[in-house]
Amino acid sequence: MAVRTDGAGSVRARRLPGWAVSLGQLLAGVLVLAVVVGGIAAFVMPGYIPTNGMSTVWHAPGESEAPEGGAATWLVGDSVVRSRFDGVTAFDVRSGKKRWEYLVPARAETCGASADTAAGVALIAYRQARPTKDENCAAVAAVDLTDGRELWRAAGVSGEFQNKVVTSGGGLGVLVVGGRLRGVDLKSGAARWTTPLGKGCALHGLGVAPKQVVAALMCGTEATLASFDPASGTTRWTVPVDARRGVDADGFLSVLSADPPTVRVDGPNGTGLSSVLAFGPDGRDQGRVDGAGDFGEISTTLVKDGRLYAIAATKGVVPAFSGVVAFDLANGAQLWRKSGGASALDVSDGRVTIVRPSYKHGDLMYVVDAATGDEEDERDFQDRVSSAGDVLTFQDLVVVVHGGTERPFTVYDRW
Repeated sequence: MAVRTDGAGSVRARRLPGWAVSLGQLLAGVLVLAVVVGGIAAFVMPGYIPTNGMSTVWHAPGESEAPEGGAATWLVGDSVVRSRFDGVTAFDVRSGKKRWEYLVPARAETCGASADTAAGVALIAYRQARPTKDENCAAVAAVDLTDGRELWRAAGVSGEFQNKVVTSGGGLGVLVVGGRLRGVDLKSGAARWTTPLGKGCALHGLGVAPKQVVAALMCGTEATLASFDPASGTTRWTVPVDARRGVDADGFLSVLSADPPTVRVDGPNGTGLSSVLAFGPDGRDQGRVDGAGDFGEISTTLVKDGRLYAIAATKGVVPAFSGVVAFDLANGAQLWRKSGGASALDVSDGRVTIVRPSYKHGDLMYVVDAATGDEEDERDFQDRVSSAGDVLTFQDLVVVVHGGTERPFTVYDRW
């Protein structure tokens, strides 16, 4: 409504036309909307959306600068357990409260660790601090992951390949002692069996499953895979790792899975993944996945439920791809691929959880169906994710392992 005076000096109201009223209301609404949107943008930038994001629950305490050997992170029930250079610590995954701590003997440092989370036991290989050039891991301690108690120790263990010096699974621990494999009971340390690796054979990788133990060996210039009975240590079969193409004598072998037996082959001098080969229960060749293809080049690999999940990316190729690719290990066939980038992944309960830190595009977590690759969830992180070397999931919580000493890992919550 407007006002004006007439010639007599009296004042009376003059109504604006209806179109002017509507225009004023529209402009006021636009102004309010701009203020609201601006406030939200200031809060969510660079990409964080409340009600569909990841909030920080707690950070793991920083660690002292030390050799990286023995660093590992596991989920055991509702505890997140961290192995570091001088011992193992367990935290409540929800609150971050320390539950227990185990320290290796004084003046020693860890150089390898593995865990059977189902059995609740970890094997920690360690050596004297500041070792001489030729000194390897010579001792192993078994730690109860429920309360941090030391269960037993073993000495005289060989440390040919550092963080893979010990392995565990199915209630069995396997140590390398004097060129032989020694199977031990995880709870008591009692020896179950001992078996030779073979003359002239160097161990590159071990895998343990309830049905079998597998070892990747380089025997002279031939790469072989051997299977052992977990109850007796008897050799079941020995086969070439890659009878068709062969393996470079300077290449690297690692066991990704003991069931199905799966070997990763990397080229010499860190030239990247050459191939992943899977074998049947009798040692016959099954699936083969080459390290490069239309998906680009594979970096990180993980085996679960008979499938290979791999982080891959193209370089200088159009159309570009960066994300996760899944393969069937029974025949090597590609099952699906999911773009969006990836730095670390976890496979559990039929879902693949993928984390992609990106300063340019915003830090992202997305979840896909493990069998089909169909997306089920996507969320932005409220706080910056510096790096992601591994991912663990517990209910609605996500543990991102950074690998650095300042913040070894961070626990996030979906909301």
